[in-house]
Amino acid sequence: MVKRKLCEPLENRKGSLYFDGFSVEELAQKYDTPLYVLSEKRIRENYNRLYDALAGKYKDVRIYYACKANTNLTVLKILQLEGAYLDAVSPGEVFMGLSSGFAPERILFTGTSVRSDELKFLVDAGVTINIDSQSELDRLFKIAVPSTISIRVNPEIGDGHHDHCITAGPQVKFGLCEEDVLKAYAVAKKARVERFGIHMHIGSGILNINSYIQAVEKLLGIAKRVHDELDITFDFIDIGGGFGVSYHPDDDDLNLSEFVSKIVSLFKAKVKEYKLGKPFLCVEPGRYIICDASILLTTVNTVKLTPYRKFIGVDAGFNTLARPAMYGSYHHILAANKLNSKSNETFDVVGPLCESGDVLAKDRKLPLIVEGDVLAVLNAGAYGFSMSSQYNSRPRAAEVMICQGKPVLVREREQFQDLLLSQRVALQGE
Repeated sequence: MVKRKLCEPLENRKGSLYFDGFSVEELAQKYDTPLYVLSEKRIRENYNRLYDALAGKYKDVRIYYACKANTNLTVLKILQLEGAYLDAVSPGEVFMGLSSGFAPERILFTGTSVRSDELKFLVDAGVTINIDSQSELDRLFKIAVPSTISIRVNPEIGDGHHDHCITAGPQVKFGLCEEDVLKAYAVAKKARVERFGIHMHIGSGILNINSYIQAVEKLLGIAKRVHDELDITFDFIDIGGGFGVSYHPDDDDLNLSEFVSKIVSLFKAKVKEYKLGKPFLCVEPGRYIICDASILLTTVNTVKLTPYRKFIGVDAGFNTLARPAMYGSYHHILAANKLNSKSNETFDVVGPLCESGDVLAKDRKLPLIVEGDVLAVLNAGAYGFSMSSQYNSRPRAAEVMICQGKPVLVREREQFQDLLLSQRVALQGE
């Protein structure tokens, strides 16, 4: 494949990297590093590209932003203003959604191993609950019988960019298998639930359209059984998210037109064939909306040459970006002021943590790097800050949003004092 040039919001200006119109070196100098930089414009573009593609084929569409990818309040507010719905997987994410302006009826909670007090919180908040187990449903009905219930189906077909990201199939913890789905809907109908949805999610980072088609077909077949055997009509059918993005510059992007055309054609045909009425078609993208809308800036502290390896030591580790250590994920890295220089050196890019696994990139071709250089880690918007931690007692990074043509600090950098929050010293005799 031909190596692609930089595309928006990235730009090469005389060998220097710009992000959404701003020099990343200047941003690093002003706000320090590690630093997440986000683009309001790109978030809106990604959301609207997907919405327009779906709505052009099927008018009753809802896009639930899978906010576990990035729960920054400004990100949530941008998407709320665009008309998105919200996919939340924890009470904390529900709280963040409500705090950013999402109406309760536009939030779908899809949790697993949900506590009873959490169910009480969700009922009181008025959000729609997507049931993951019979136990959860039984405990929910002891608290209240919501007017709307959805059931998460395990279609036993999974896919994803890593084993840890596959969320359907015989070995996973999520959802109910077909016969248990029928039982759960029967219980819900007997409890006088008024409206129903049905849901699946098969994995994350999916670029293989065939597995997605198979899973949608299985989901709709189960929906038919529920409709035929229990006389239940669905207000919405949620086919999940997990739409993949290209991390490597030589990888192909998801063919959105083909993906939407095949999925929506199948959906419309089966809904009509199975006489399922006019349900909303719901999808739950997270990565697709936010991934390339953010980069991570990190400064080179150390260049270390050993008889065996060349190491670039930076100030961002897996406490800042966990994906490479957790999934072996590839993130493309650019030297911010050396875009026109030849990449003829091979380095390992490593972080500051006291862990041998604290590696952002191995055997990476880069220009000659010196201490003080700023590196940009691309496609960092999804599961970047949201997975970050204070491991090794390192305060978390700041976040800056390029918002209406200017950089705005949307999350302050943590300080050492923040490491003490909520802690108490308890010693005998004191």
